[in-house]
Amino acid sequence: MKSIWFQVVPFDKKLVTLALESGVDALVVEKKDKDKVLALGRTQVITPEELSLVALEKKEDETKAVDLLAKGNKVVLKKGWEIIPVENILAQSTDLGLEVGSLDQARLAAGILERGVDNLLVLPEAAADLKSIVAEVKLSQGTIGLVPATVTAIESVGLGHRVCVDTMSMLRKGQGMLVGNSSAFTFLVHAETESNPYVAARPFRVNAGAVHAYAVMPGDKTSYLEELSAGREVLVVDADGSTSLATVGRVKVEVRPMLLIKARVGDEATGVEGAIFLQNAETIRVVTSKGEPLSVVSLKKGDEIMCKTDAAGRHFGMRIKEDISEH
Repeated sequence: MKSIWFQVVPFDKKLVTLALESGVDALVVEKKDKDKVLALGRTQVITPEELSLVALEKKEDETKAVDLLAKGNKVVLKKGWEIIPVENILAQSTDLGLEVGSLDQARLAAGILERGVDNLLVLPEAAADLKSIVAEVKLSQGTIGLVPATVTAIESVGLGHRVCVDTMSMLRKGQGMLVGNSSAFTFLVHAETESNPYVAARPFRVNAGAVHAYAVMPGDKTSYLEELSAGREVLVVDADGSTSLATVGRVKVEVRPMLLIKARVGDEATGVEGAIFLQNAETIRVVTSKGEPLSVVSLKKGDEIMCKTDAAGRHFGMRIKEDISEH
C-alpha cells in the first residue's frame, strides 16, 4: 500500500491537525518540531535530514536515485519530475517517493507503470487537496471486472454460522463485498444500506455469508469469513466494479437459517456455476445487473445478479497455479 507523507516546514499547527485528521502516514517536520507533532497525535514523524531529495535534471540523476534506494535511503524526487525518468527508476527499484503539489499530480504519481510510486510527499501547497489525495490514493483499489450471472437455484438449507462484517465506514447503495463458496466465483453481497418497516439500515454492515466462504480481499488475496477480525482491512466493491478499503470494527458470528444460492455465467454447456450461503432474511441483499440491491427473499430463478469469476487456486489466500475444483 502506498504511504502518504505531508510536509509542514515551517511548523503550522493547523496544517498538522489537518494532516492527522486526513489520515496521512507520516509528517515531515523539522527536528525541533517533532515533539509538537507527537503531542497532537500518534503518527510517524520524518525530518528533512532523513530524506534524500533528488532533482531529476540529467540522466545521471536517475542513477543517483537508484543507488541511494539500493542503500536503503528514503529517496524523494523533487517537484518537476517527469514520467519517463520516474519509470526508468521504478523499473530498477522500489520504495521511491515523489513530491506532489496537487491532486492531479498525486493521481499521476500513483499510476505510473500501473503500480505507481510507493511514497507521496504532499507539499503544503496541496493542503486543500489533502483529504482527497488520501481518499483516492490510499482507499481506492482500482476496478474489478464484474459480470451478470443468472440465478439457477435458491434453497433453504437449515441453520449455519453466518458472519456479519461491521466496518468502520459508512457504505453506500451499490457497495458490498465479494463472497462465495469458491474463490473462482464470488457474489457481490450488498451492505445493509437499505431500511424497511421492521429494521433500520446498518450502512456499516455486510451480512456476508457462512463462515466457510471466501471473501475477496485487497491485494488480489482471499480470506475465509471466519478469519476476519477487528482492525483488518477488507475490500469494498461497488456495482460498477470500483473498489476501496474499509477497516473491520467488529465481526459477529451467529447461528441463523441459511439459503443456498447458485448462479451461472454463460450457458449450461460451457458456462461456469458458483454458489453462496446467505442468511435467510429480508435485510440480506445481492446486487442486480442494473446495480440495484435485491433481497434474497425476493430473489428468484432467472434473475441476473452481479458476480466475479476468476481462475481457481488459492493457498493461504494467495493466488497459485493448481488444478483445483471447489463445489
